[in-house]
Amino acid sequence: MWQDWWLLSSSVKFLPSQLMYLLDESETRQNLRALAKFGAILLASIALFTVLFHAIMVHEGQTEHSWLTGLYWTLTVMSTLGFGDITFHTDIGRLFTIVVLVYGIVMLLIVAPFTFIRFFYAPWLEAQVRLRAPRAVAPGLAGHVILCEYNAMIDGLIKRLTRLEIPYVVIEPDPSVAARLHGDGIHVVTGARDHDSTYQAARAASARIVVANLGDAANSNITLTVREVAPDVPIAALAAHVDSVDVLELSGATRVFLLKQRLGEQLATRVAVGTQTAHRVGQFEDLVIAEFPVSGTALVGRTIRDSHLRAVTGLNIVAIWKRGRLIPTGPDTVLTEHCVPVVVGTEEQITELDALFVIYHDLDAPVLVIGGGTVGRAVAAALREREASVTILERDDSLRAELEALGCEVIVGDAANLETVKAAGIDEATSVVLTTNDDATNIFLAIYCRKLNPGARIVSRITNDWNLEAIHRAGADFALSHEFVAVQTLLSFVLGNDLVVMGEDNDVFFEPVPARLAGALLSDSGIGGETGLAVVAIRENGNLISNPAGTTELRAGAELVLIGNANQRRRFREFSDSD
Repeated sequence: MWQDWWLLSSSVKFLPSQLMYLLDESETRQNLRALAKFGAILLASIALFTVLFHAIMVHEGQTEHSWLTGLYWTLTVMSTLGFGDITFHTDIGRLFTIVVLVYGIVMLLIVAPFTFIRFFYAPWLEAQVRLRAPRAVAPGLAGHVILCEYNAMIDGLIKRLTRLEIPYVVIEPDPSVAARLHGDGIHVVTGARDHDSTYQAARAASARIVVANLGDAANSNITLTVREVAPDVPIAALAAHVDSVDVLELSGATRVFLLKQRLGEQLATRVAVGTQTAHRVGQFEDLVIAEFPVSGTALVGRTIRDSHLRAVTGLNIVAIWKRGRLIPTGPDTVLTEHCVPVVVGTEEQITELDALFVIYHDLDAPVLVIGGGTVGRAVAAALREREASVTILERDDSLRAELEALGCEVIVGDAANLETVKAAGIDEATSVVLTTNDDATNIFLAIYCRKLNPGARIVSRITNDWNLEAIHRAGADFALSHEFVAVQTLLSFVLGNDLVVMGEDNDVFFEPVPARLAGALLSDSGIGGETGLAVVAIRENGNLISNPAGTTELRAGAELVLIGNANQRRRFREFSDSD
C-alpha cells in the first residue's frame, strides 16, 4: 500500500515540472495553440449544426424542440451514436443529417485523435523523456573526464575509461538524446555546450580533463567557455586542419591533436625504410616497446631459442605480429619471412638490437602510397623525414603540386587500373601504404597489390573497426583505424603516459598476480597458453623487472605487465578466478 502511495505522490510532484516544461518550450506552446484552434473549430461547428437543426425543424413544422435538444441531436449524430429518437421527415433534413454524420466521422474519429496525439500527448511524452536527462553530475564528483560529444570514437574511449575505473560525463545539448544515452548507461549531462552553466553543472573545475571533440570552430568556442569556469583544467582539443592548431591553443587548449596526421604518422612507422632498425612503438614507464622486421635477415627460419637474441642483447621476443594478429611466443616459435617480432627492454638494449642489422642492405626502393589525402600526405611527410623515396598514386590532379612539394613522385590515375599501378612502381615497392577513406576500396587494393607484389609489406588505414579482419584476409600486414589512434591518443593524455600504439585493441596494462599462481614459476603459470597474453615485465616493491625468464617465481602482491587485447584480458581475469 505504501509503495502505491509513494508512486502516486511522486507522480503528483512530477506533474508540475512536466507542465512547467511544456509551457516553457516555444514549440510546445505552438502545439497547444494548434490544439486550441482545433477545439474552437469543433465547438463552432457544433454550434452551427445546432442552429441549422432548429432552422430545418422549423421548416418541417416541428417547433417543439429546445436548444438543448438541438445540441443533443448534433452530438449523437456527429459521434455516430444515432439514437434515432429525433429525426427529420424531409429530404433536406436527411441530407443535413448525412453532412453532420460524415463531418462527425472525419472530425471526431480521425482528426481529433490525431490532433490530440500530435499536439498534446506526444509532447507530453517527450517532456517526460526530456525531464529524465540529468542536469548535473553528482555533488562531489572529481577527477572525471568531460567529453563534449558522444560518437563511436568516444564510445571506445568510454569503454577503456570504464575498465580503468575513471569516471566520465558526456555533454549532450538535446535532452531527448541525453535521456536515451542515460537509459543506455552512459553518464551524461544535458546543456548547451557554449554556456558556462553547463560546465559548472559538470564540475569542470574538479575534472581531470575536458575533451573538445567537435569541429574546429565549435572546439574553439568550447575551450573559451571552459576557461571561464575552470582556468586550470587540462583541455584536449581535436583539430581537423593544421591552421586551426594556433587558434585552439590561443583559445586555451592545453594540447591540440591532429588525429588524421597522427594516424598517417603511425602508419608510416610500420614501414621499413633505409637501414633495417627496430621501430619504437612507445615507452611504458622505463620499458621501451619495439618491433623489428626479420625479412631478409639470418633470423628467418630460426626458432626464438636458436636466435640467441636474449643472450646477445638481453631482449626477449614477447610476441610476433602475423597479418594483424599479435601472437604470444615461446622458445620454439619459428620466425617466418613476414612476421614482425615485438621486444621489450631498455633503450640501450634496443640500440644493441639495431646494431645487429647494420650488415643488411638499405631498403632504398620507393614506398608506394595510394591516396594523397590528409592521411596520405602525413604518411609521405613522415617517410620523407626518414629520407625514404616515396611515390604517391592519387586520382585528383589538383593535389599534384601539394604532393610534389613534399618531395614525392606523383602519379595521377586510378589505382584500380593495372597500367597505372605498374607505372607507380608496384613491382619494385618493398612497402605499400593504403590511405583512402573507404574501407571497401582499401580491401580491394590490398587484394590487388598482394597479387601484383606478393613480397611487399602492405600497411592500410581502415575507417570501421569491423573491417579489420577483412583487410587482413585481403592481404594487409598491418592496419590501423582513425578511431583506435584517437582513443589511444586521448587515453595517453588522460593517463599522462607516452602514446603507445600496439595495434587495433592491443594495449599494455597491469594486472595483479592471481592468488592461485602465487609461488608458481612463470613458465608453469599457463598465462600465455590459456589467455594469449604476453608477459613483458613484473613489478614488485616498486622495481620493474623486464623480460622475466621462465624460471621467475610469481609472488603475491606483485603485478604483471601484459600485452594483449580486451578479450584476452577478460580471459585472464576468468583464468585468475578459476580453481
